Amino acid sequence: MRESPSFELIEKLEHLGAQVDYNDPLVPRTHYMRHWGDLGKASVPLTAETLKGYDCVLVATNHAAYDWQLIADNAKLVVDTRNALAGVKGKRENVVKA
Repeated sequence: MRESPSFELIEKLEHLGAQVDYNDPLVPRTHYMRHWGDLGKASVPLTAETLKGYDCVLVATNHAAYDWQLIADNAKLVVDTRNALAGVKGKRENVVKA
């Protein structure tokens, strides 16, 4: 986890007024880091229901553990900074490469 760029994204989005959650199967809770402090967050479950509840899903890492098809099929909008959804079939109009 160290000083992941994801924390900078979280900080910037929250500064702009966004409500931000995260999911990471390798990081169940945030903890104190020298630059970011402790964001005080816990990883939320990644299900079809939770995905449908968000305005946008930002992909900031390309973990092999993720079901990218589930994300593409259920998220309203996906901003994919890692080209992780390149192999997704079917619904793609909601996926934006960044």
